[in-house]
Amino acid sequence: MPGEFDVEFIERDDRKARFVVRGLTPALANGIRRAMVADVPTLSVDTVRFIENSSVMFDEMIALRLGLVPLTTPLEDFEEGETVTLALDVEGPATAYSGDIRSSVPEVQPANENVPIIELKRDQRLELEAEAVLDSGKSHAKHQGGVAVGYRHLQRVEVVGDAPEFEEAEPNIVRGVVETDAGELVLADEFDNDLSERYPGKEVEVHDVPGAFVFHVETDGSFSVDELVLRAIESIDLRAAELEEKVTV
Repeated sequence: MPGEFDVEFIERDDRKARFVVRGLTPALANGIRRAMVADVPTLSVDTVRFIENSSVMFDEMIALRLGLVPLTTPLEDFEEGETVTLALDVEGPATAYSGDIRSSVPEVQPANENVPIIELKRDQRLELEAEAVLDSGKSHAKHQGGVAVGYRHLQRVEVVGDAPEFEEAEPNIVRGVVETDAGELVLADEFDNDLSERYPGKEVEVHDVPGAFVFHVETDGSFSVDELVLRAIESIDLRAAELEEKVTV
Protein backbone atom coordinates (compact mmCIF):
# COMPACT_ATOMS: atom_id res chain seq x y z
CA MET A 1 0.00 0.00 0.00
CA PRO A 2 1.72 3.24 -1.13
CA GLY A 3 2.33 6.16 1.17
CA GLU A 4 3.87 6.79 4.56
CA PHE A 5 1.75 6.36 7.68
CA ASP A 6 2.50 7.27 11.26
CA VAL A 7 0.85 5.04 13.89
CA GLU A 8 0.68 5.82 17.61
CA PHE A 9 -1.06 3.57 20.14
CA ILE A 10 -2.98 5.16 22.99
CA GLU A 11 -4.39 1.95 24.50
CA ARG A 12 -3.26 -1.57 23.65
CA ASP A 13 -3.81 -5.12 24.86
CA ASP A 14 -4.51 -8.46 23.18
CA ARG A 15 -8.20 -7.87 22.53
CA LYS A 16 -8.68 -4.12 22.54
CA ALA A 17 -6.71 -1.15 21.25
CA ARG A 18 -7.04 2.51 20.37
CA PHE A 19 -4.52 4.13 18.04
CA VAL A 20 -4.00 7.14 15.80
CA VAL A 21 -3.00 6.79 12.15
CA ARG A 22 -1.75 9.85 10.25
CA GLY A 23 -1.48 10.12 6.49
CA LEU A 24 -4.79 8.45 5.56
CA THR A 25 -7.60 9.56 3.32
CA PRO A 26 -11.16 9.01 4.55
CA ALA A 27 -11.63 6.35 1.87
CA LEU A 28 -8.56 4.40 3.00
CA ALA A 29 -9.53 4.70 6.67
CA ASN A 30 -12.92 3.21 5.85
CA GLY A 31 -11.27 0.54 3.70
CA ILE A 32 -9.15 -0.56 6.66
CA ARG A 33 -12.23 -0.69 8.88
CA ARG A 34 -14.15 -2.77 6.34
CA ALA A 35 -11.20 -5.13 5.86
CA MET A 36 -10.98 -5.76 9.61
CA VAL A 37 -14.70 -6.59 9.69
CA ALA A 38 -15.11 -8.56 6.47
CA ASP A 39 -11.78 -9.82 5.13
CA VAL A 40 -9.92 -11.46 8.03
CA PRO A 41 -11.26 -15.04 8.40
CA THR A 42 -12.03 -16.87 11.64
CA LEU A 43 -13.02 -20.41 12.55
CA SER A 44 -16.67 -20.82 13.49
CA VAL A 45 -18.99 -23.80 13.92
CA ASP A 46 -20.73 -24.47 10.61
CA THR A 47 -22.30 -27.94 10.87
CA VAL A 48 -23.42 -29.95 13.90
CA ARG A 49 -24.28 -33.65 14.24
CA PHE A 50 -26.35 -34.37 17.33
CA ILE A 51 -25.81 -37.74 18.95
CA GLU A 52 -28.13 -37.08 21.87
CA ASN A 53 -30.11 -33.99 22.83
CA SER A 54 -32.62 -34.59 25.61
CA SER A 55 -32.59 -30.94 26.69
CA VAL A 56 -35.54 -28.57 26.36
CA MET A 57 -33.91 -26.75 23.43
CA PHE A 58 -34.23 -27.67 19.75
CA ASP A 59 -31.14 -28.83 17.85
CA GLU A 60 -31.23 -25.75 15.63
CA MET A 61 -31.15 -23.37 18.58
CA ILE A 62 -28.17 -25.09 20.14
CA ALA A 63 -26.38 -25.11 16.77
CA LEU A 64 -26.97 -21.35 16.51
CA ARG A 65 -25.43 -20.81 19.95
CA LEU A 66 -22.42 -22.94 19.06
CA GLY A 67 -21.87 -20.88 15.92
CA LEU A 68 -21.56 -17.75 18.05
CA VAL A 69 -18.82 -19.15 20.30
CA PRO A 70 -15.50 -17.49 19.27
CA LEU A 71 -12.70 -19.94 18.56
CA THR A 72 -8.98 -19.19 18.65
CA THR A 73 -7.84 -19.13 15.04
CA PRO A 74 -4.17 -19.73 14.12
CA LEU A 75 -4.42 -18.24 10.63
CA GLU A 76 -0.93 -19.39 9.64
CA ASP A 77 -2.03 -23.04 9.98
CA PHE A 78 -5.24 -22.97 7.93
CA GLU A 79 -6.57 -21.97 4.54
CA GLU A 80 -10.10 -20.68 3.99
CA GLY A 81 -12.53 -23.58 3.72
CA GLU A 82 -10.54 -25.94 5.95
CA THR A 83 -12.30 -27.41 8.98
CA VAL A 84 -11.63 -28.50 12.56
CA THR A 85 -13.65 -31.16 14.39
CA LEU A 86 -15.15 -30.28 17.78
CA ALA A 87 -17.06 -32.36 20.31
CA LEU A 88 -19.28 -31.70 23.32
CA ASP A 89 -20.66 -34.19 25.85
CA VAL A 90 -22.33 -32.90 29.03
CA GLU A 91 -24.85 -34.66 31.28
CA GLY A 92 -27.15 -32.91 33.76
CA PRO A 93 -27.68 -31.59 36.24
CA ALA A 94 -25.10 -29.13 34.89
CA THR A 95 -24.69 -26.17 32.60
CA ALA A 96 -22.88 -26.81 29.34
CA TYR A 97 -20.32 -24.05 28.77
CA SER A 98 -18.06 -23.24 25.85
CA GLY A 99 -15.17 -24.52 27.98
CA ASP A 100 -16.66 -28.03 27.71
CA ILE A 101 -16.02 -28.08 23.96
CA ARG A 102 -13.17 -30.38 22.94
CA SER A 103 -11.15 -29.75 19.78
CA SER A 104 -9.19 -32.06 17.50
CA VAL A 105 -6.57 -29.32 17.13
CA PRO A 106 -4.95 -28.09 20.38
CA GLU A 107 -4.40 -24.59 18.96
CA VAL A 108 -8.13 -24.20 18.29
CA GLN A 109 -10.08 -23.70 21.51
CA PRO A 110 -13.01 -21.55 22.68
CA ALA A 111 -11.69 -18.01 23.15
CA ASN A 112 -13.83 -17.73 26.31
CA GLU A 113 -14.54 -20.73 28.51
CA ASN A 114 -17.56 -19.33 30.34
CA VAL A 115 -20.04 -18.79 27.48
CA PRO A 116 -23.21 -20.68 28.55
CA ILE A 117 -24.74 -22.98 25.93
CA ILE A 118 -27.59 -24.62 27.85
CA GLU A 119 -28.60 -25.62 31.36
CA LEU A 120 -29.30 -29.36 31.64
CA LYS A 121 -31.59 -30.83 34.26
CA ARG A 122 -31.26 -34.29 35.82
CA ASP A 123 -31.24 -37.10 33.25
CA GLN A 124 -30.76 -34.63 30.38
CA ARG A 125 -27.74 -34.97 28.11
CA LEU A 126 -26.18 -33.08 25.24
CA GLU A 127 -23.71 -34.96 23.06
CA LEU A 128 -22.65 -33.75 19.64
CA GLU A 129 -19.89 -33.40 17.07
CA ALA A 130 -19.35 -30.22 15.06
CA GLU A 131 -17.24 -28.92 12.21
CA ALA A 132 -15.76 -25.43 12.45
CA VAL A 133 -14.84 -23.90 9.10
CA LEU A 134 -12.46 -21.04 8.34
CA ASP A 135 -14.34 -18.31 6.50
CA SER A 136 -14.60 -14.52 6.41
CA GLY A 137 -17.10 -12.00 7.70
CA LYS A 138 -18.29 -11.12 4.21
CA SER A 139 -19.86 -14.59 3.99
CA HIS A 140 -21.40 -14.61 7.49
CA ALA A 141 -21.31 -12.31 10.52
CA LYS A 142 -20.27 -15.18 12.80
CA HIS A 143 -16.84 -15.08 11.10
CA GLN A 144 -16.20 -11.44 12.03
CA GLY A 145 -13.22 -11.43 14.39
CA GLY A 146 -13.47 -7.67 14.79
CA VAL A 147 -16.57 -7.29 16.94
CA ALA A 148 -16.19 -3.54 17.51
CA VAL A 149 -14.26 -1.67 14.84
CA GLY A 150 -14.65 2.05 14.30
CA TYR A 151 -12.77 5.26 13.59
CA ARG A 152 -13.22 9.00 13.79
CA HIS A 153 -11.24 12.08 12.82
CA LEU A 154 -8.60 13.09 15.33
CA GLN A 155 -9.59 16.50 16.68
CA ARG A 156 -7.19 19.23 17.77
CA VAL A 157 -8.15 21.51 20.62
CA GLU A 158 -6.71 25.03 20.65
CA VAL A 159 -7.06 27.58 23.41
CA VAL A 160 -7.91 30.88 21.73
CA GLY A 161 -8.43 33.06 24.79
CA ASP A 162 -10.24 33.55 28.04
CA ALA A 163 -13.95 32.92 28.28
CA PRO A 164 -16.08 36.05 28.74
CA GLU A 165 -16.25 37.06 32.37
CA PHE A 166 -19.47 36.25 34.25
CA GLU A 167 -20.63 33.98 31.39
CA GLU A 168 -21.71 30.55 32.60
CA ALA A 169 -19.65 27.80 31.01
CA GLU A 170 -21.62 25.43 28.80
CA PRO A 171 -20.57 21.80 28.21
CA ASN A 172 -18.31 21.33 25.20
CA ILE A 173 -18.52 17.61 24.48
CA VAL A 174 -15.92 15.66 22.50
CA ARG A 175 -15.42 11.92 22.09
CA GLY A 176 -12.55 9.48 21.81
CA VAL A 177 -9.14 11.12 21.64
CA VAL A 178 -8.14 14.77 21.20
CA GLU A 179 -4.83 16.41 20.42
CA THR A 180 -3.86 19.46 22.45
CA ASP A 181 -2.18 22.49 20.89
CA ALA A 182 1.05 21.14 22.45
CA GLY A 183 0.71 17.92 20.42
CA GLU A 184 -0.32 15.71 23.35
CA LEU A 185 -2.89 12.95 22.74
CA VAL A 186 -5.47 12.82 25.52
CA LEU A 187 -8.38 10.44 26.08
CA ALA A 188 -11.61 12.41 26.37
CA ASP A 189 -12.63 10.06 29.19
CA GLU A 190 -9.99 11.72 31.38
CA PHE A 191 -12.06 14.93 31.54
CA ASP A 192 -15.52 13.30 31.24
CA ASN A 193 -15.66 14.23 27.55
CA ASP A 194 -16.26 17.88 28.49
CA LEU A 195 -13.61 20.38 27.37
CA SER A 196 -14.95 22.95 29.81
CA GLU A 197 -13.68 20.66 32.57
CA ARG A 198 -10.16 20.45 31.11
CA TYR A 199 -9.99 24.13 30.17
CA PRO A 200 -12.04 25.97 32.81
CA GLY A 201 -12.43 29.66 32.05
CA LYS A 202 -10.94 29.29 28.57
CA GLU A 203 -12.39 29.62 25.12
CA VAL A 204 -11.34 26.79 22.83
CA GLU A 205 -11.74 25.83 19.20
CA VAL A 206 -11.91 22.24 17.92
CA HIS A 207 -10.75 21.27 14.44
CA ASP A 208 -10.33 17.99 12.59
CA VAL A 209 -6.68 17.12 12.01
CA PRO A 210 -6.28 16.53 8.25
CA GLY A 211 -5.44 12.92 7.39
CA ALA A 212 -5.45 11.75 11.03
CA PHE A 213 -7.90 9.14 12.33
CA VAL A 214 -8.43 7.48 15.68
CA PHE A 215 -9.24 3.76 15.42
CA HIS A 216 -10.93 1.80 18.18
CA VAL A 217 -10.63 -1.96 17.63
CA GLU A 218 -11.87 -4.89 19.69
CA THR A 219 -11.69 -8.58 18.76
CA ASP A 220 -13.77 -11.54 19.93
CA GLY A 221 -10.61 -13.39 21.02
CA SER A 222 -10.12 -15.35 17.79
CA PHE A 223 -6.76 -13.57 17.52
CA SER A 224 -5.03 -10.46 18.84
CA VAL A 225 -5.74 -6.89 17.77
CA ASP A 226 -2.26 -6.72 16.21
CA GLU A 227 -2.97 -9.72 13.97
CA LEU A 228 -6.40 -8.40 12.99
CA VAL A 229 -4.98 -5.04 11.90
CA LEU A 230 -1.99 -6.52 10.06
CA ARG A 231 -4.12 -9.11 8.26
CA ALA A 232 -6.56 -6.40 7.20
CA ILE A 233 -3.71 -4.31 5.75
CA GLU A 234 -2.40 -7.40 3.90
CA SER A 235 -5.87 -7.95 2.44
CA ILE A 236 -5.97 -4.39 1.11
CA ASP A 237 -2.45 -4.78 -0.30
CA LEU A 238 -3.41 -7.96 -2.14
CA ARG A 239 -6.55 -6.44 -3.62
CA ALA A 240 -4.65 -3.31 -4.69
CA ALA A 241 -1.96 -5.42 -6.36
CA GLU A 242 -4.62 -7.49 -8.14
CA LEU A 243 -6.36 -4.36 -9.40
CA GLU A 244 -3.06 -2.85 -10.57
CA GLU A 245 -2.24 -6.03 -12.47
CA LYS A 246 -5.60 -6.10 -14.25
CA VAL A 247 -5.47 -2.41 -15.12
CA THR A 248 -1.96 -2.61 -16.62
CA VAL A 249 -2.57 -5.76 -18.67
